[in-house]
Parts: sequence; C-alpha cells; structure tokens
Amino acid sequence: MKTLFVIPARGGSKGIPGKNIKPLAGKPLIGYSIEVARAFAPDEDICLTTDDPAIVRVAEEQFGLKVPFLRPAELATDRSGTYGVLLHALDFYAAHGSNYDTLVLLQPTSPFRTADDVRRAIRLYSPDIDMVVTVKEAATNPYYNAFEEDENGFLYISKGDGHYTRRQDAPRVWEYNGAVYVINVASLRQMTLGEFPRRRLCEMSASHSVDLDTPIDWLVAETLINSNNLK
Repeated sequence: MKTLFVIPARGGSKGIPGKNIKPLAGKPLIGYSIEVARAFAPDEDICLTTDDPAIVRVAEEQFGLKVPFLRPAELATDRSGTYGVLLHALDFYAAHGSNYDTLVLLQPTSPFRTADDVRRAIRLYSPDIDMVVTVKEAATNPYYNAFEEDENGFLYISKGDGHYTRRQDAPRVWEYNGAVYVINVASLRQMTLGEFPRRRLCEMSASHSVDLDTPIDWLVAETLINSNNLK
C-alpha cells in the first residue's frame, strides 16, 4: 500500500492571521504535522500543499521539507474545498510517476494529534472501505439536546422521541475532529469525502482533538501546553 501524506496549509487564514506558521510553544504550527508525518513516511511521500511562499520558506528552511509546488490561486481561496486540493496533489505526483493507493490527510490545525493517533487510524483502514476518520464525542447530542424548529416556530428534538432525560443514556454520537483522514484514493477519485458510504471512526481524546480555528482556540492550546495536561 503506497501512501501519500498531505498537509494542506493555505496562507490566507482570517480567524488567526498567519496561523500555519505562527509559533505554538516556540514551534511553527506546520511543524507539528510535518514531524508526525515523518514518523510514517520519507519526505518524498509527504506533500505540504500551500499557496504561500512564506509557508514554503518555513517548511524548507526550518524543517528541511521540500515543497514540490505552489498551489494554484483557485485552490487557495476562502471557498476552496479540501477535495480539489487533494486531487491536485495526487495529479501532480501522478504526472511525475508516483501513484498512490492511500492518502493520509493531516490538517495543521490539529497540533496535539500524536503519531499513535495516526497509527491507530491507519490500522483501522482496509482497501474495501472509503475512509477512516478521527472523531471525538460530539458536544451536542441530537437525541438529547439538539433541536430543530417546526413550521409553527416550536422546537422539537432532532432525533428520536425526546424520552432521554440523561445524556449518558442517549446513543453516543460523534463529530469529526479534523485531525486524521485515511482515504482510499480510488474512492476519492469517484466522489467527495462527504459522499463516502463506507467510513470508519477512530476516536481521539478531547485534548488531542483541539482544532485551531479562532484566537480562543489558540489560547486553549497554549493553556493545555503550559499546564502539561495533554492526555
């Protein structure tokens, strides 16, 4: 099974300006994902895809990771989805003689994802499924405390009949944490990630699942590091 590790790092972050190279505990954010990827693959099978020369400089000069191309502008806007970015990377390598069966997506906004988290996800993968994706238990449960509004403006429980009076009695539900996606390339070339019918979960802890999207998220990450409370 030939695997490409992809780290997507767009330059134009608005929530946390320059976040992909912003130092977290003294290390540029992309460094965390580069180091995890190197636990599994040689550099030639690690693709940092970016549109930003500043990110290229940090990757190459501080971490010694050669960036093979600059991402086209049309794949680097606020509205650009991950799907097109992944296909672009696969097509680039295919044009240069390297074809991959599996793709592992490591988003740089998950700095507390560990090599063990990635290893567990990879072990759950098999070629007869579309994807293994890391998750955390959802903060809101549609059987218990998530509601929709009916045509009369009244709330009703999103799922089930509302008889659960304790969260722990309701079925467990999950949300993607954005940390690890182990993707079947053949499936990816046929449909988007959201269309995959055969997805297997890999649970991660809440602390490892911290996703950096807003300044508050960044403060939470710094607090966890300073408190040495990453379990």
